[in-house]
Amino acid sequence: MKKVMYVLMLSLVVLGGLVLSFAPFNEGSDANPEIKNETAEKPIQKRLSAAEIDIEMKKWEATPAGIQYKKWEASPAGKKVDAAETKIWKHIKNYTNMEGVVTSLSLPPGSKLGLGVMVKIKDENYIVTFDAQKSQLEPLHSLKLNDKIIIKSHNVSHAPKYAYPIISCGYLERDGKVIFKRIPRKGGC
Repeated sequence: MKKVMYVLMLSLVVLGGLVLSFAPFNEGSDANPEIKNETAEKPIQKRLSAAEIDIEMKKWEATPAGIQYKKWEASPAGKKVDAAETKIWKHIKNYTNMEGVVTSLSLPPGSKLGLGVMVKIKDENYIVTFDAQKSQLEPLHSLKLNDKIIIKSHNVSHAPKYAYPIISCGYLERDGKVIFKRIPRKGGC
């Protein structure tokens, strides 16, 4: 009798375990409603049309941050940054070489741009930032003041906080040797 009870209990436990383990795969089951709700609540972003982008931009320009940005853009400091960007725009657009000289090994005080240096290109100062991985840091730390370098980049940006355009370095060469080459992130840019 004990053996029969033992076999029945064991089979009940095994069958119960199997039923519960396959419950999430059952389409009509509400065994785990949290999983269903998680995936259903994630919004799918659609691309905005040009008209929608213009509307959103005008909304932002009406905010205090947008008003402050527009004032900076029209100020002499903003115009200076814009003129410096214009000088290198063709190189950025075509990803071609820009010759420069390292003028500072540190960024301006209060910068929160990560690793970077100040570089003079075509008689203008630029902040050059590096999206570097740990293995790429040592060669970058070997840069010295007045080093002549060649930079390539796909991106230049600006912000009211900084008095110089910000170049995101994609490639850096010194004395014919590649010091830095940006490694693309997994799954995208």
